[in-house]
Amino acid sequence: MNKKMEQLGKAPSKIREIFEYGNKRRAEIGAENVFDYSLGNPNVPVPDVVKKTYSELLAAKDDVYLHGYTSAQGAPATRQAIADDLNAKYGTSFRADNFYITCGAAASLRIIFGALITPYEKAEVITFTPYFPEYRVFVQSAGAALVESQSDPDTFQIDFADLESRFTPNTKAVLINSPNNPSGVVFREESIIRLAALLSEKEKEYGHTIYLITDEPYRELVYDDTVTVPFVTKYYKDAIVCYSFSKSLSMPGERIGYILIPDEAAEAPDLYAAVCGAGRALGYVCAPSLAQHVIERCVGAVSDLQYYKKNRDLLYNALTEYGYTCVHPDGAFYLFMKALEPDASAFCEKAKEYELLLVPADSFGTPGYVRLAYCVTTELIERSLPAFKKLAESYR
Repeated sequence: MNKKMEQLGKAPSKIREIFEYGNKRRAEIGAENVFDYSLGNPNVPVPDVVKKTYSELLAAKDDVYLHGYTSAQGAPATRQAIADDLNAKYGTSFRADNFYITCGAAASLRIIFGALITPYEKAEVITFTPYFPEYRVFVQSAGAALVESQSDPDTFQIDFADLESRFTPNTKAVLINSPNNPSGVVFREESIIRLAALLSEKEKEYGHTIYLITDEPYRELVYDDTVTVPFVTKYYKDAIVCYSFSKSLSMPGERIGYILIPDEAAEAPDLYAAVCGAGRALGYVCAPSLAQHVIERCVGAVSDLQYYKKNRDLLYNALTEYGYTCVHPDGAFYLFMKALEPDASAFCEKAKEYELLLVPADSFGTPGYVRLAYCVTTELIERSLPAFKKLAESYR
């Protein structure tokens, strides 16, 4: 066996481990008695236009078109529809050939690391805490090292003094995720401007390209009019966008997303070819064709975000009232909460006594915190609040 792969298989992510524990408890005591905040699985219905499009496509009964292979990099019409949507939103000039359609953001990230990193070159990828734990898996399996830059502990924005200390001549890329999983923080425009300037300085200092990779499955999930998510290609030429429709359209199981390689990026034609080659080497012939045809017709649609905003406000206001310290989330659908003891794993075990299933953030690079995914029913949140109150009282 490949021992690294065997180890990954025997040690599933903490998120999945807690989710499976929740399945066991639901079978034992009933789903209504388990308050599961583990998995970021959207529970807002898909937009009506998505349901309508699926129905119309299936009714047409053109099986070769619906279920057959597309081009390896994705159906041209789908890629052009995505380009047109982004151009209308951001004033860009993307073409279909700037896009490579993938099986969601996870595939996008793994492919781009495969395209950029030559094994054994001692490449490094910097990311900011807290971060999605699978980043480490994706980066290391491509043959690079993941380097953590500690975010500002008060705001969870970029700490530029810490970031500057993390660069080395081996830095190949910086990876950002905004809105952030697990904190819900959105990187402000001034942070992106300053980050772009710093990357340009480091490119000159080291004499090679440093790509800015942005992981954007939550791009549309922001809840306040005063908050915007900067589109990174407008700020830094060597930017690469990895996107998923999983959250914006509430269809994570359909596994559909894309990689965007702008023409302005360094060595863009060769980079795009490397993306195609990495997808080929990893066994991706094409992303699911039916989902591609749906996206072609539904790109730009978004699920009802007011539902998440209602959940966020209800949970955040109640927990802070009970004495918990929480990062205010501007986007995504996660609440990042400080554990009531230094050991977040021990705190999560204590929470299980009240049937509260929370994820310790040690694997997210931020010990002492826990993540709550509030993409659950509002009723579940309301029923769980007495348990949170009892948990807080047990520490007094």
